[in-house]
This record gives sequence, structure tokens and C-alpha cells, in this order.
Amino acid sequence: MELTLNNGVTMPALGLGVFQSPPEQTTAAVQSALDAGYRHIDTAAAYGNEREVGEGIRRSGLDRSDVFIETKVWVSDYGYDETLHAWDKAVGKLGVEQLDLLILHQPAPDRFAKTIAAYKALETLLRDGRVRAIGVSNFMPHHLKQLLAETDVVPAVNQIELHPYFAQPDVQAADAASGILTQAWSPIGGITFYPGWGDEHRRNVMEDPAIAAVGQAHGKSPAQVMLRWHLQQGRSAIPKSTNPGRIAENFDVFDFELSTEQLAAIDALDSGVRSGPDPDEARLDRFAMPIPEA
Repeated sequence: MELTLNNGVTMPALGLGVFQSPPEQTTAAVQSALDAGYRHIDTAAAYGNEREVGEGIRRSGLDRSDVFIETKVWVSDYGYDETLHAWDKAVGKLGVEQLDLLILHQPAPDRFAKTIAAYKALETLLRDGRVRAIGVSNFMPHHLKQLLAETDVVPAVNQIELHPYFAQPDVQAADAASGILTQAWSPIGGITFYPGWGDEHRRNVMEDPAIAAVGQAHGKSPAQVMLRWHLQQGRSAIPKSTNPGRIAENFDVFDFELSTEQLAAIDALDSGVRSGPDPDEARLDRFAMPIPEA
């Protein structure tokens, strides 16, 4: 299943995420995903495993053109010249000459002038053909409004925390109004936890009885139900795993369909409570993390 971005580029709707995947496990996970049928891999400079992602793609034996590679610029590389160099670092580690999608990892509103400059560098990379599409991650509607007012190219993608317990309908609506595709990180809510965030209200969506009931009706797991929910509502989803069985299970979501009632039952689970960091909060130590040259 492919989605068409606002510049005409097509992107596989379902991708493998490698956030928190140890580098020593990432190459095998990418290989397993590509063997299972995935053709979209999502990584980031801040994950520290771009090199291993590239190695997994090479070991798969697939042509470069068959795999959609998405990665992200970290905040410490924001700024016009710095972001152009971030592209150099990314393609060097991945071992490719062109990126399919390059996005800004955080809005970083405490230094938004540098965020704007970084995005203008993405526009240059797009114009030069060094990337096929550009976008953002964790941008809330007010961040998008400011970005759109100061730049020329509408982001193709906005990757945000999105799962049944935190669906961010306001962000989805703002994305849709501008022709931006919403992409879900943590699409299977409750699997990815952030130390120090959401500890007091942490719930695992995998254990929700409403989702379990939908799964039983289709002979599918809760994870498969959640991924199908994303796909049927027109979103891209980036599930993460290093377990080959789980990776394959997460891709086995194209042979069933949720009813209107089932989609509505999942929609009704939204609590409005995020599990990850608030994009409006500055995380000075984390934002300052340098990205190695190689």
C-alpha cells in the first residue's frame, strides 16, 4: 500500500522504525523487515544507527530504488549550513547518494529561527535533487503555521506521536488542511516508553479490551488492529521492533478491513495524554547532543 505525497512522490504507507533499536541489532532487523515485504525504513541521526540501517538494506540484495529511506536532522545540526552538512553525514552513514525523505526531528521552539533556517536548507536539498521529499516531526499546529509563513515548500510529512490513546486530532486536522501527510510514531501505543515522561498515567494500549475484541473478530492481534486503524484512516505508520516474528506480524495487515463501527470504537479510546516529550518544552541537554561525523 502506497501513499502519494503532496509533491507526487509515492511512499509505502507502512515502514519499519528503528528508534531505540541497538546498532548491533538494527542491521538484522532491517534485513528481516525487507525479507517480510517492507519497503520503507525510518531512522534518524539521533538514533545512532543510520550506518546499520544502510548495511541492512545492502544485505537485503534489493535495488536502492526499491527501498524508501527516511531519516531526520537532529536539533544540534539546525541552521542552514549545518543542515546541509547533516545531509552529508546521513548519506555517508547510510551509504546512499539520495534520501527519499528528510525531516526535521523537533520544532525546537526555543530556537525556532534556526529551525526555519534548517528547513530552508531542506528546501535547497529538495531543489538540488539530493532528497525526494522533505518534512517535519513533532510539529504542532502553531509550529506549522509559523513554518508555512516563513518558508516556500509545504512539508510532505509530519511525523507525530499517534496511537489510540493519543490521536492528536487537532494536529491531524492541521496537517490535512495544508496537504501534509500525518505519519505515526509509536503507532502501537504503550510499547515505546520515554523515561521521565508519562510515568504516572502510563497505559499499554495492547491490553485494551476494546482493541482485543476487534482483534478477536478478525483473528488478528491488537498490534495488527492498531496498524490497520492507521492505514484505513489514510496515515503512514512506523512500527518498531527487532524481533523477526513481530516484524513480520506487523506487516501482515493488508488482508482484513475494520468496519466503520470498529474504527469509531478505536477512535473513542483517545485520552488526550501524550506518552512522549512535549514538543513545546526545551530539552537543552538532549538538543545539544552532537551528531558524529561518521
